Amino acid sequence: MLLIQLLRKKEDHLEEGLDKMGLRKALAYSKKNARPYTRTSRRKDKSYIKSIPHSKIVKFSGGNQKDFQEGKHSYNVYLTAVEKTQIRDNALEACRMLVTKELDENAPGQYFLIVKVHPHHFLRENKSAAAVAGADRISTGMTQSFGVIIGRAAIVNEGQKIIFISCANEKTAHVARNALVSAKAKVPCKTRIFFEKVNVK
Repeated sequence: MLLIQLLRKKEDHLEEGLDKMGLRKALAYSKKNARPYTRTSRRKDKSYIKSIPHSKIVKFSGGNQKDFQEGKHSYNVYLTAVEKTQIRDNALEACRMLVTKELDENAPGQYFLIVKVHPHHFLRENKSAAAVAGADRISTGMTQSFGVIIGRAAIVNEGQKIIFISCANEKTAHVARNALVSAKAKVPCKTRIFFEKVNVK
């Protein structure tokens, strides 16, 4: 009886270790040619995918939307993907937070930012406990290897805009460009920054 209790306790400990495993590197997903896995619905009985993780992106736009809609901004700066990739929602949120912070500190009220991609694609992972002692007793290998949903990502095509910033003046545009240079390090693909002047109405 004591032996059975000890074995059960060990199995619980191993399962706990699996649950606490951190995020895998972006390379595990970013360069894969994934088939979009997005079939969900507001009605649970109609959803192919039942359990959906919440998007980590708090908001997709921010700044002075009124001036942007009235055509008072004279410069556009945007970050564009050079290759097809998958960008996870936590990477997109990290970029948005960094750029927003820089613009709020150096050009408050002089910009409008939009995250142009949405993490519709659900990522799956067949969890295994390779680094935990006794893992062979709970790992399934390739048996039932479809995996469980562990997060979300946006499938971004070559040439697609990732972040768009509309700026009121040239000084704000330079601040936005410098912020996007810093944000490039948080995106798991090659990117380019474009800077253009637009005619004010």
